[in-house]
Order: sequence, then C-alpha cells, then structure tokens
Amino acid sequence: MNLKRSLHLFLLVLLVLSSIPADAQSVAQPDPLFMTIQSLDTKLFDAYNHCDLATLGAMVSDDLEFYHDQTGLSVGKGLFLAAIKQNICGKVQRTLLQDTLEVYPLKGYGAVEVGIHRFHHPGRPEDGVGDAKFVTLWQNKDGAWKVTRVISYNHNQGLLAK
Repeated sequence: MNLKRSLHLFLLVLLVLSSIPADAQSVAQPDPLFMTIQSLDTKLFDAYNHCDLATLGAMVSDDLEFYHDQTGLSVGKGLFLAAIKQNICGKVQRTLLQDTLEVYPLKGYGAVEVGIHRFHHPGRPEDGVGDAKFVTLWQNKDGAWKVTRVISYNHNQGLLAK
C-alpha cells in the first residue's frame, strides 16, 4: 500500500511538472539592456541629487531637449544645467519608483526609458513633494550612452511649490 501511494504521488508530480511550459522552468536571465539603462538612471540621478553638474553634463547631449509639463521646453545642455543649479541643487531630490521602470530598445539608436519618479526635499524622503511620469531617450553612440530627449509630465499639484 505504501509503495502504491508513493507511485501515485510520483506520477502526480510528473504530471504537474510536465504541464509547466519549458521556459517557465528555467531561471529568467536579467535583460542586459534593462540593466544598462537602470544603471545609467541611477548614475544620472545620483549626480542630480548631489548637484554633480560635471557628471550630469557628461551624461546628456549638447542638443538635449527637455519637455516639462510645468515649465515647457528647454533646449541645450547649458540651459538644462543652469536650471538644475538654480532650481534643484539643495532643494529637491529624486527617487525612482523601481517597480515602474520600463526599458525598450530603439533599433539603431539606443533605448527608451519610461517610469515614475518621486521628488522630495533633501534628507526628508517622507516629505514627498510629488510624483511625475517620465520618458527618457538614451542614445548609444560609439559605445557611449547619453540622454537626448526627456519628457517629464503629470506632476502632482504642488510639486515645485514647497
């Protein structure tokens, strides 16, 4: 009886395992493009949060186009860095909401990054200023990744008022 029961259990396990798709049985490998863009986002916003304008400047293109639903269009690296220095440094920091990050390849160009980020006052992440959605275009040119276009939109009310 014990052997019969063990055989039934073994057959049941085999039946269950055979019904699982083959690709679900393997361990998913992290997407290299996703990992690259996630790492670049981390580096970019570490520089943003610490007012490291040299690193920020090295990571954006000279002809950067930055579209912001509250302030409009800004074109050029110089205007972007000046706005960061005047409006962000020491006043606002950014945290990516990790579960919102999406990355898609752009053939022959680079990648598009989509997500939601949260802004807060330095040293007070619990004192949220607001959330916003963003789309960032990353160009991979000769092995160097740079931000060329940003759309930052759907900012919560009061985002920059505090």
